[in-house]
Amino acid sequence: MPRAEVTFTIITGLSGAGKTQSMKALEDLDFFCIDNLPPVLLPRLVELHSASSTERRNYAVAMDVRGKEHFHQLEKAIEWLDKSEYEYRVIFLECRDSVLVRRYSEARRNHPLAGAHSIHESIAAERRMLAPIREKAHIVLDTSEFKPQDLKAHLQAAVTGRPLYELMTIDVFSFGFKYGAPIDADMVFDVRFLPNPYYVPELRPTTGLSRDCSSYVLSHPMAEEFLRTITELLVKLVPYYSIEGKSRLTVGIGCTGGQHRSVVMAEALAKRLQDAGITSQARHREIRSGNVDAKTSEDEC
Repeated sequence: MPRAEVTFTIITGLSGAGKTQSMKALEDLDFFCIDNLPPVLLPRLVELHSASSTERRNYAVAMDVRGKEHFHQLEKAIEWLDKSEYEYRVIFLECRDSVLVRRYSEARRNHPLAGAHSIHESIAAERRMLAPIREKAHIVLDTSEFKPQDLKAHLQAAVTGRPLYELMTIDVFSFGFKYGAPIDADMVFDVRFLPNPYYVPELRPTTGLSRDCSSYVLSHPMAEEFLRTITELLVKLVPYYSIEGKSRLTVGIGCTGGQHRSVVMAEALAKRLQDAGITSQARHREIRSGNVDAKTSEDEC
């Protein structure tokens, strides 16, 4: 039986920096995850799983190094991997002291190295102990400002080798100003300057999801100008947002009632972004919430 191609990702780093969340994120990315594996067992695990299947598998192993014995075992395991033919990477998670202190306080947990030491002394001791492992890491992630979705995005970028901005998702949604401006949008654009299908009798009962309504709105020269300008703006900004750890951008497109113009433009913008290589999806707040009844609506849109 031919030996399977196996890739191992070792997640280690400071206690409280996010190893458990990393395992959950990598599980979502179809990794076979093992948490808290003693480092001494790593070589045996690698050989066992590489021989058990002919299919390529990605494995992720989280390792806590809570004492000198485990620290030396992890060093030896990495040295063994260096000499082997197996593909692997070490991702080291770190975090600012102030954030670690806050996380331990909120979780009401003691640091693994606490003993008779203060939390600050324990963190400092762990940093010193793990410094050689950090030097050997292929990737170092500072999780101080990360939310769970940000950690997942950075891990995905790390394990795929793709730039982070290529992994960003832009969520485009339509809404009606008459029902309130969105509070969860990163950007909001007003398209009430476009011709209103409400005043075309045959289009009034439709939504922006209909072909006739879409053609009517997009036939206006300013619709094309808007789409071109906003697409170029977002494509330019995505790398800068990704540098700040943002993995999802929410863009609101509003008209009066959220039935016609905003729906057309949200759909068209999401399509333009997809064509530009950015993952994007369109959703429609008023249609989803029932504020719009395409058959009986008498509301101006």
